[in-house]
Amino acid sequence: MGHILHDWDLAEKKLLLGKAFDALPKGGAVVVYDAVIDDDRRENAFGLMMSLNMLIETAGGFDYTGEDCQAWMREIGFSQTRVEPLVGPDSMVIGLK
Repeated sequence: MGHILHDWDLAEKKLLLGKAFDALPKGGAVVVYDAVIDDDRRENAFGLMMSLNMLIETAGGFDYTGEDCQAWMREIGFSQTRVEPLVGPDSMVIGLK
């Protein structure tokens, strides 16, 4: 899911992750990438500004930290999660079923 989750409110984010979980076979993975905000909310200025932009442009969208996304994934049932930085302001959050 590339630059998808930040468009939606929390309930819809979890719904989309849940649908991905349900569609995956055991051992499958979901990869979410966005301008993931660092957990301390101090370094990824682009992610913070993108979150503000999403709050202005959408009904409930917002950017999130890696830990936020991992917590949602674990709540849904993903057994393993991790955050990997990408080039630029994006990072990916990986969840394994």
